[in-house]
Amino acid sequence: MSRLANVLTLIALVAVAGIAHADGNYYQVTYPASDDPGKLSIGVTHTLWVPPETTTIRGIIVHQHGCGVGACRGGETAAYDLHWQELARKWNCALLGPSYHQAEDQDCWLWCDPRNGSSSVFVDALVQLAKKSGHSEIAEVPWCLWGHSGGGFWASLMQMEYPERIVAIWFQSGTAYSRWVSDEIEAPEIPEAAMRIPMMANPGLQERDHEQFHSAWAGSLDMFRDYRARGAPIAFTPDPKSGHETRDSRYLAIPFFDACLAQRLPEKAGTSGSLREMDPTQVWLAAVPTEPEKFVPEPVPAEDYPGDPLEAVWLPDERVAKAWQEFVQTGAVGDVTPPPAPTDIRSEKSDDGMAITWRARADFESGIARFQILRDGQIIGQVPHDSASRYGRPLFQSMSYHDTPETPLPEMRFVDENGSPSSQYSVRTVNSVGLLSPAAD
Repeated sequence: MSRLANVLTLIALVAVAGIAHADGNYYQVTYPASDDPGKLSIGVTHTLWVPPETTTIRGIIVHQHGCGVGACRGGETAAYDLHWQELARKWNCALLGPSYHQAEDQDCWLWCDPRNGSSSVFVDALVQLAKKSGHSEIAEVPWCLWGHSGGGFWASLMQMEYPERIVAIWFQSGTAYSRWVSDEIEAPEIPEAAMRIPMMANPGLQERDHEQFHSAWAGSLDMFRDYRARGAPIAFTPDPKSGHETRDSRYLAIPFFDACLAQRLPEKAGTSGSLREMDPTQVWLAAVPTEPEKFVPEPVPAEDYPGDPLEAVWLPDERVAKAWQEFVQTGAVGDVTPPPAPTDIRSEKSDDGMAITWRARADFESGIARFQILRDGQIIGQVPHDSASRYGRPLFQSMSYHDTPETPLPEMRFVDENGSPSSQYSVRTVNSVGLLSPAAD
């Protein structure tokens, strides 16, 4: 089966079962590979999620996968991630998941260097998605760029091409910086506006001495030092628990983007007006954690930092600064607030028993780990039944290496084989730190 057929099958499954009770609308545009010189020689599918209650889109959260067939396949589900959707929903943004059709024998640079055609296709895709969705502003609004590995490579070059369109960037174990300073690729011009974009460089500690991935660590650190010396708002944020996999970085990436969106989005929704500058009075600084296994620096307000601020980690505000310190120490960020309760709980008799369905929105801070199902006030099961996870905290949408939901996408559905139409059912959400929502009947 072709990659395009796989994607179309995924969309069909989602419509029928995978996220049958999720809110929002999905739109998609696919570009085949081009043989024309200077055009994108690898096909790509862009999938966009739009919150249902949003009348005017203010920005786009772009979740860009890395290199290789597995990463491309992981990118197919990025727009269906319930946790990332909550960030987009909060700011009336859309969530975009590109998925390149890279074959085993194709060079990743054919797409992860946007100068090879992926930049122009990306911009055109937004125009087409604007038409399909009926939100004309999608073609003009600014972007948050999250990029893993080759996706970080792509984001670091898009930064130089479209600095006025980018709210913030998260570099997950990837940047093109080391490639251009070593003359492996053509070095871009670095516009002054690019050095005003808030950034986080997030390599895994296990990459530092890794034979294959050590350049992700070194390149991130070198880029941080160079950009910070130029006055750029950038943080170096090693994950003490991960290698090249994304693990639990979302628990810091989402609040980082949240802080940047709050300060930078244009005042008028749905416009391409100038992005606002970050507020320097809210900034916190910290020493650079090059050996987080030995010592994690404590951030302080910028005016209290004792060293050279242009050699320090830059953090946008106190909330993110404290989350950053916790993440660099533990590889995750805690949460003390319970998740929202499920809604629209229904039960109906099926051939196998009583089928219970519901809707739920993810906990903004820590997502959804699972759901508890209760009959007449007693717990009778949970969804998913198995809460194991290969990468980081267990989640309802099981997490892949690439910070995207694994397939098949799960249903918000449970069958009680011993129930009856007279049974009273309720459902509780459990977030990824184990906190319970109220039970919804």
